[in-house]
Amino acid sequence: MKVIAINGSPNKNGNTAYALKTVGAALQKEGIEFEILEVGGKRIRGCIGCDQCSEQQNMQCQFTDDVVNESVAKMVAADGIVIGSPVYYSGIAGTMKSFLDRSFYVAATNGAKFRHKVGASVVAVRRTGGSATFNGLNHYLNVSEMLVPSSNYWNVIHGLELGDAAQDAEGVQIMQTLGENMAWLLKMREAGKKTEPAGVEKIYTNFIR
Repeated sequence: MKVIAINGSPNKNGNTAYALKTVGAALQKEGIEFEILEVGGKRIRGCIGCDQCSEQQNMQCQFTDDVVNESVAKMVAADGIVIGSPVYYSGIAGTMKSFLDRSFYVAATNGAKFRHKVGASVVAVRRTGGSATFNGLNHYLNVSEMLVPSSNYWNVIHGLELGDAAQDAEGVQIMQTLGENMAWLLKMREAGKKTEPAGVEKIYTNFIR
């Protein structure tokens, strides 16, 4: 089994990366392969709602000049996904938000490709806004029908300077516990594939009469 992690921070060795690596170490201890994709420092444009990914059914966003399409392919091939973001203005970092909007929409409109994968969110924050950002990240997992493991607190780790997160003893434990619980859920998912419920055709409604 394999888990793909998405680092939404421009700092490859920052506190968000530390959180992801801590989760990854717990997964690897259980024999699960782990890889981090760096997107926070990339140029990634936002979704424009053109619906070309849905119409073409080719698992491709029409914008091909960034890392979204190649990243989606890796996420689809994985058994689990961890998405991590630093907190800027009490929300998901802008580049990460653009990446998630496009990648999750491509996967959703091309056969619900993330459905029943195991998915988790982690957040790194200096002081406040962690819960709001965590909540925002979880929206992507929940709407995709992913299986979401928990930890012994919300998946937020604290720090400002590089390396600060390692001093947040509770935050470190949260990430370790998350990795352990994610590994357990991945194994349960694998064992229960024969009883997996079938998907349903999505009903779309609005309130304009």
